[in-house]
Amino acid sequence: MTYVIAEPCIDVVDRACVDECPVDCIYEGERALYIQPDECIDCGACEPVCPVQAIFYEDDLPEQWRDYQADNARFFADPLPGRVEPLRSPGGAAKVGPLGVDTALVSAHPKLDP
Repeated sequence: MTYVIAEPCIDVVDRACVDECPVDCIYEGERALYIQPDECIDCGACEPVCPVQAIFYEDDLPEQWRDYQADNARFFADPLPGRVEPLRSPGGAAKVGPLGVDTALVSAHPKLDP
């Protein structure tokens, strides 16, 4: 089991969850954040600090955002745009830094007005 970041994070990318995560498993795309499911220890520290309530334990993910569970995993399992290899489990977001790309689901989401 793992935590999932859903649609409310798109174009917000508040990093309070990143700062709270004790294992550094929250990676930054261009428009959203993603939790690496193999690195997440299910501690739940990220969930209460999210200002837009975008983080859910996978069993509690609202039905309208169920696609984000598979999409979150795809961020690590499939090659991202401009990358030949999948990101997989690099062992910490800090050493990878912001990636500047997103999954197709997030990229296709209409941009929110600033």
